[in-house]
Amino acid sequence: MSTPPGADVEALLAPHSEGIAALFRPLVNLIGTVPEVSGVVRFGWRSVNFRHSRAGLICAAFPHADRVALYFENGRLLDDPEGLLEGDLKKGRFLRLYPGQAIPRDAILLLVAEAVALRA
Repeated sequence: MSTPPGADVEALLAPHSEGIAALFRPLVNLIGTVPEVSGVVRFGWRSVNFRHSRAGLICAAFPHADRVALYFENGRLLDDPEGLLEGDLKKGRFLRLYPGQAIPRDAILLLVAEAVALRA
């Protein structure tokens, strides 16, 4: 488990408001607590991509001007009892978080764990 270097995250967040940064940082830190998951900033994608040692790419966090998106690579296959995931892509699904909104920590950790289990 690891999060990307703080300087890289801050560079990624530089063009964004403090509201977006205040939402993005704890989200990245939360996902970084999952065993065998590591995050890396991908400046070209403007995201933090999270990989599991056996499952590979499982999700990515994207800061946007008005929201933070958490994209799940195989989100279509995930059980989503809280209805957090959006999208109709062939594989992926995402959830949107807005400044001032509480991060649904337990639900996100369950989605990450399921994403790992599907591919590990």
